[in-house]
Amino acid sequence: MKRYSMKHHAAKHHTGAFTLLELVIALAIIAVLAAFALPSYRAQLARGHRTDATSALYRAAQYVESALRGSSTVALPPGFDQAPQSGTPVYRLQVLSADDANGGYTLEATPIDTGPMRDDPCGTFALDATGLRANRAAPGKGSISGVDIAQCWNTR
Repeated sequence: MKRYSMKHHAAKHHTGAFTLLELVIALAIIAVLAAFALPSYRAQLARGHRTDATSALYRAAQYVESALRGSSTVALPPGFDQAPQSGTPVYRLQVLSADDANGGYTLEATPIDTGPMRDDPCGTFALDATGLRANRAAPGKGSISGVDIAQCWNTR
């Protein structure tokens, strides 16, 4: 008859489950990855929203240019009055009245108060008939200082 030692008997009933130490190490690795990935993900989302706003301004400028031929005032139709063009709006677009400085019109893309870009440092995007691009503080948000317009308009 064979005699089994305690060591041999214990090894036979190993279930293959994770130890607490292995679980803690796996969670620590996940936490470190998340700490680096989330800020990068949020920055990419913001960049995408800004690209939507600038694209919508250029699209609206083309519409306004063609619509101004027959009249002196233009209202943006649905789809041209928001960015992105379909779905939940992140920016609202509007045509500002003409003056001598802006060449005939100025378009603004203002972040929605409850949207994800409400506190974005780029604020409100503006494009006038001369092609001048600008960024202004959203209404009630104070002033913009130290903003790189090229970065806001994704031209780098």
